[in-house]
Amino acid sequence: MNTPAPIELGRLPSLADLFAHLLAGKHLNRLAHHSLWAELEREQAQYAQLFAALGYDLRIDGRGFAWFHFDEASSNVSKTTRQLALLFMLIFEFKADGGAHLARFTDWQIDHSFLSALIEKHQLLLAAENLAEPDLLQQLLRSAANYGFAIAEGAGWRL
Repeated sequence: MNTPAPIELGRLPSLADLFAHLLAGKHLNRLAHHSLWAELEREQAQYAQLFAALGYDLRIDGRGFAWFHFDEASSNVSKTTRQLALLFMLIFEFKADGGAHLARFTDWQIDHSFLSALIEKHQLLLAAENLAEPDLLQQLLRSAANYGFAIAEGAGWRL
């Protein structure tokens, strides 16, 4: 009988922070969360074993992302994914039409006035996804931040 090696909790000082981050549905990003990533990388086997014992499937992508994977894709996740794809497509199209350099997308400030202008230009598309209000787009951008696609900054976001 194969018994798993004991988990040494003393080697996991950031366990609570890491678990809370992943459990909130957020992706851990190597660039944005240096200390958590370093510990996860160093103790990957310990974390994977512990989270598996708790019923969580820890996934680590070599490009620098980690998350809890859930096999059951809920309709809510699919809806959010579809809405995020639409929002990002419209943001990039809007910026390209305005002459913005697309490779500098991390410099763009996405704030309330930008979202209002985006809604004005793409009213029909956004209405079809029930996103034709700035507050709804802001809520979607908060989800994007949870997934690591945006960063809340001041009164807006950056991609």
